[in-house]
Amino acid sequence: MKLDFAVLLRPEFLAQILHGLALTLELTLLCWVLAHLLGTLLVLIRMTNNRWANAAVGAYVEYHRNVPMLVHMFMWYFGIPMLLHDWMQQWANAHHAEFVFAFLAVGLTMAAYVCEDLRSGIRAIPHGQFEAARALGLGYLRASWKVILPQGARNALPPLINHSVVLLKNTSLAMTIGVAELTYATREIENHTYRTFETYLVSTLIYLALSLIIMAAGAGLERRLRVGVR
Repeated sequence: MKLDFAVLLRPEFLAQILHGLALTLELTLLCWVLAHLLGTLLVLIRMTNNRWANAAVGAYVEYHRNVPMLVHMFMWYFGIPMLLHDWMQQWANAHHAEFVFAFLAVGLTMAAYVCEDLRSGIRAIPHGQFEAARALGLGYLRASWKVILPQGARNALPPLINHSVVLLKNTSLAMTIGVAELTYATREIENHTYRTFETYLVSTLIYLALSLIIMAAGAGLERRLRVGVR
């Protein structure tokens, strides 16, 4: 079969790809923010060394890291709404519930990975750093936020970058619950044009480009922080 990429340049298909790309970027950014905010909060709780707090955070991390992302997606979209009142279900359905639940599924799951990345980075810091900060009069939160977390985040930058790429790729699973992101748009176009290779090749190249941009930005940030330490 002769390859034909021109069909993808038709206005209706091009608009569909661009809309899917925009939705993918929006979902990725929102999930990234949620994952890093919650992941930072979880690691701060773990740093308290409270037995019950550690157990709760540990259970959260193990649950989200050991259950497939697709199962999380289905749980949030099909399972959680069953626990809500009817009016809440109707409100959610009227306000793009599939996007909201995809955001929660990916963001909350990736927060577990961010927490462990930061925890590993913090464990590489000599304990004397925290003791010195406390000796200077800083409270627990200020010492953690201004002294420990910045160093831990710098140590954890490589895995954080890798998991940012994983987060981007995991947003493609949102198609399974009806979010019209890039993969969903790709499938719809393929169903209309029957140009399977061309359609999925374009989608593959877009995901590859986005992943390379994230890795390049992360490498640049890593170099900048490394220079700043000298």
